[in-house]
Formats: sequence, structure tokens, C-alpha cells
Amino acid sequence: MRLREAGRTLLAAVGATLPADPVLAHSGSLAGSLTSTSVPFWLVALSGGGLVGASFLFTSFATDHEFIAWLNDRRLGLPPAASLSELAVAGLRLGSVATLGLLLVVAFVAPADPRRNLAIVGVWAVWWAGYTASVYLLGNSWPALNPWRAISGVLPRVSDRDLPAWAKGWPPTAGLLVMVWLEVVTPVAAEPVLLAAVVLAYSVVTLAGAAVFGTAWYESVDPISRVFGVYGRLAPVRRTEDGFTVELPGSRLVHDADGATWADVLFVVALVWATSFDGLVSTPAFAGTVRWLADLGVPALAVYVVAVVLGYALFLGVYRLAALVGRRTAGSYVSAGTVERRFVGSLVPIAAGYHLAHFLGYFVTFVPAVEVLALDPFSPPQNVPVAELPAWFSSVGLAFVVLGHLLAIWVAHSIAFETFTGRLQPIRSQYPFALVMVFYTMTSMWLLGQPYVSPPV
Repeated sequence: MRLREAGRTLLAAVGATLPADPVLAHSGSLAGSLTSTSVPFWLVALSGGGLVGASFLFTSFATDHEFIAWLNDRRLGLPPAASLSELAVAGLRLGSVATLGLLLVVAFVAPADPRRNLAIVGVWAVWWAGYTASVYLLGNSWPALNPWRAISGVLPRVSDRDLPAWAKGWPPTAGLLVMVWLEVVTPVAAEPVLLAAVVLAYSVVTLAGAAVFGTAWYESVDPISRVFGVYGRLAPVRRTEDGFTVELPGSRLVHDADGATWADVLFVVALVWATSFDGLVSTPAFAGTVRWLADLGVPALAVYVVAVVLGYALFLGVYRLAALVGRRTAGSYVSAGTVERRFVGSLVPIAAGYHLAHFLGYFVTFVPAVEVLALDPFSPPQNVPVAELPAWFSSVGLAFVVLGHLLAIWVAHSIAFETFTGRLQPIRSQYPFALVMVFYTMTSMWLLGQPYVSPPV
């Protein structure tokens, strides 16, 4: 009966939205480089209805616990020749340190035009857009490429203190939210000198933290390393003591559910909110609200601070409520806190899907620019080439949001059967989480469907 009701709802949504007019979708990019492309609104609604239908299908039919466990345990070992030697890792780290130094010099010396400055294009288009996508699509190579970790490896420790337990919770979460806030309220994505200043400030804090607490700083506190660590659990390629293995995407999220902590809950929800906030600030609704409050005398910076905090509190509250309701609908004695910790990994595919949808076009657009700027970073040509994306490319972003949600449903489904007994308890526990995932995902699709407006800061 529920499946029939879901099917009727889906058909009604599609039928009602087919004659709707197109809306505009935006792709994140450098300041002054944003473009809008037409995406039919019915596709957004169809995607949302498909997500709901897929949620019912996954939770209703895939109930064989042994098969689910077998599928998540499948691994393919790569030949030993594919493994990286210690010498190769040392070479990668040396190259990453040299690249960091080059980008800092370029930021101060090269032209300030963001399109002609390799520091701006390299950090935002290559690293944050392209490299981040490689982490959850392939595997987490950041421990080997992290230039700050390489520098820490040759600097002496100033203390043998252990990292306190409280430092693993709110500090990395607050650091991630502050970084996103700086990206929004400052022209750090458009002014190379300001970008270099932010990188230098981050370097001082990071190297100081590593000098006191060692590698534990990168594993638990450093927000950038935490982001890549979380995304890396989604990736299909993983490095082991014997080399590399290939597994089902998201299977590590299922296996790591036992070790998830409250700190993971705080950070993963912040990661989901950060990707959404980055798109929210450029929507007409948010920009109009900021201007309206500015006319009343409220500083724009204060509005952004409140928006970051309240938005995160909303996302966290919705997730915690889903965990509480899921425990009750399952009829289990498992505590709500345990449900929160175990299921938080299912949110990672949603964050990755929106990141890929938001930044893939950005990365592809600036690939020709990177090639030109890398050849002569200090004296680039006046006209740096950029790629023009076809009109249909913006629809690909919606597909990535859908795929991220479907993978999130599968991860949650697998975790449910590892957490609860029988067949009915796992299925019942997922109803509120499915609603939360639809809420998160529909928020992402709504953001992608909004015309771009410059943030009024």
C-alpha cells in the first residue's frame, strides 16, 4: 500500500511540474566568473520524487542481512606494484611543499586579477573543486600530499602532551564553519594577497598544533584533514598494509559505524551544512534578506554569523530528532545516542553529491586556464582561456545529487541491518532518516535551481 501511495505521489508531482517554466541554476566559481544555465524545474521535482521512491524500494526489498554484509565486504586487491614506496611518498610530500611555496609567491608577485593568478585558480579550482572530488571518487591521498604534515615531520616536537578528548569535538567543527564563513564574507576567492594571508595564518595555527600534539592534530583537529578523512571513507580505493584495495563505495562508512563518535556527528553534519551554506548565500532570497536587514541597521557580517550558527543548529537538530524518532519507530533498546553515532556516515554521500554538483562545472571551466597559468605563473597572458560548458551540463549536477542520495540510502540501510535485529526493526528505523536525507537533498537541489546573486557583504 505504501509503495502504491508513493508511486501515485511521484506521478502526480511529475504531471504537475512538466508544464512548468525553466529556472536558473548556478555553478560556483571565481568571483566575477559565475554563469547561469537553464534547467527545467520539472527535472528538479522529478529527481526529488525519484529519491522518495528509491528510498521506499531500498527499505522494502533489500532485507537479506547476509547478502548486504557480503556485498559490503567484497574487496579487490591491487597488485603490489600499484603500492607506493616510502621514497615515492617522500617525493610527493616534497612536491606538495614546493607547490605551496610557489602558490604563496605567486599570490604576492603575479597579477592581482583572479583569473590570471595561479594561486587563486590553483587553490579554488584545482584543489578545493578538483582534488576534493578525487578524494571521494577515488581515495584519500591527502595524508601523503599534505604539505603542512610534511613540514611538521621535519620540525621538532615542543611537547609530548596527548590531545585532550574535548579537542576532537567542537574545535574542528568550529574551524570548518569559520573557514566557510571567511570564504563567504571576505574576497578571499578573488584577492591573491588576502588568500595568501589566510593560508599563512592557517599555517601558523596548524604547525603550532602539530608541534604540540603531533600527528594527532591532523587526525582529529585540523578541519581540512578531517574533511578529506571523512570524504575518503566514501571512496572505493583504500590503502592497506599490503597495498591498495578496491571496494564498494561507502562500504567503509558501514564498517566504521562501530567506531563513530559524537565528534564525528558534529563534524559530518557541519560538512553537510557547509556545502549548503556556500550555495545559500548566493540565492536571491538570502541576498534580499541581508539587504532588508541592512536597511534596518543590522550589519551584514552579523547576519552571516547568525546564519552559519542557526543553519548548523537546524541541520544538527533535524538529524538528532531523526535518530530519536528512528529508535522509537524501530522499537529497539538501542540508545538514541548510539543511533546518532552509527548512522552519521550515511550523510557523507549527500555532502559529496552536492559538492560534485556544485563544483564540477567550476573545475572543468578552468582547466584550460590552469594549463596556461602553470606555464608562466608570473607573467600570464592578458586573456586566459576558459572552457564553455554546454547547456545540458547543469543537469548533470542534479544527477550527482540524486546519486549521492541513493548511495546514502544504501549506507543507512546497511548500517540499520548491522545495528538492529530481525527484518522489521532495521526497516522501521530508517523512515525518519529517509525523510532527513530527502530534506537535505531537496535543499541542495533547490540551491542548484536558484539564479546566482552576488552576496551583499
